[in-house]
Amino acid sequence: MPGAEEALAALERGTVEIIGLEKLREKLARGEPLRVKAGFDPTAPDLHLGHVVLLQKLRQFQQLGHKVLFVIGDFTAMIGDPTGKSATRKPLSREEVAANANTYREQVFRVLDPDATDVVFNSVWLSDLGAEGMVRLAARHTVARMLERDDFARRYKAQQPIAIHEFLYPLIQGYDSVVLRADVELGGTDQKFNLLVGRQLQEGEGQAPQIVMTLPILEGLDGVQKMSKSLGNYVGITEDPAEMFGKLMSISDELMWRYFELLSDRPASALGELRRSVQEDGVNPRDIKLALAHELVARFRGPAAADEAQQAFTARFQRKELPADLPEQLVEIDQADPPTLAQVLKAAGMVASTSEANRLVAQGAVRLDGERVGDGRAAFPLEETHLLQVGKRRVARVRVACRAS
Repeated sequence: MPGAEEALAALERGTVEIIGLEKLREKLARGEPLRVKAGFDPTAPDLHLGHVVLLQKLRQFQQLGHKVLFVIGDFTAMIGDPTGKSATRKPLSREEVAANANTYREQVFRVLDPDATDVVFNSVWLSDLGAEGMVRLAARHTVARMLERDDFARRYKAQQPIAIHEFLYPLIQGYDSVVLRADVELGGTDQKFNLLVGRQLQEGEGQAPQIVMTLPILEGLDGVQKMSKSLGNYVGITEDPAEMFGKLMSISDELMWRYFELLSDRPASALGELRRSVQEDGVNPRDIKLALAHELVARFRGPAAADEAQQAFTARFQRKELPADLPEQLVEIDQADPPTLAQVLKAAGMVASTSEANRLVAQGAVRLDGERVGDGRAAFPLEETHLLQVGKRRVARVRVACRAS
């Protein structure tokens, strides 16, 4: 087991802020076992790499001998976290929350040690809080303090609606810390306000305020917005290995280093050497990205699956080969006239809209039978099967048939 300063250095790596750093240092020096909390609202059915940033830090605490409290926010998910939102979120039904929560409980142990993890559902204590308890909890905070939150302040200033129940979310999340007597709570930088409410409520109950540790938000595949399943810019940890590998290879060279920093198990010195090899030795960033994709797929889907996914990717994109078993897709168009290429791309599910198709064609990202096409309005050849490619990852064998309406 590492000494206190070595343990603290490991825990500090990759964090943005630690509120109560000296207190953490003292507890580590005393060898005091800590109760480390993090909450996850099951708003979508699968965990993705954005969640892994937090889970890895929890795993580090476990490796140092501490207990992790993995809070599944099945109660809070029915409210909807207003953090970073410009409008009131639609609450989920109990059935949706329950289904998503089950997958969270199954998938979390791909990262965490089950023997050092307590999986708890906050509906257990929040459902029993009752109307009186909720009123007493609401009395612990003021509207003025709530409006200090950036997202609430922006919406209030823009005269956008803020539902009363949204004010309850930070209080309920903070109350979880009171019930669980958390020593440490982890969250993304966007959760800082909520985490601080937990400290305030604990102090009001005579508990020592929890140490707050914030971690960076992982950008999605677009390199701009937070990784999110609803935005379609995510990599799920239980996805098909080939799909995971392809998604990771699609990120920009710049974003690659961000993923290395936040997701890789490699020591900082090794990451520095990889950067140096690209900047000074002229190593192709694509080769470094292959190593990243292999590491992450191997972690969640196994080394053999990662090897197979890398071989398939290399064969398909570096040697321009395509899988022999690529199925034929019949696309039926409800019109008598031959459809345009853009219409077929949309009907085949390769793009979200014909405007996106035309934009990708203009960018030179679309190929028909291996040849780059320059006009999305061109008529698509009918009856025979043709190979359509959009970018590096979307490939389909398509046959189009028209039928008069």
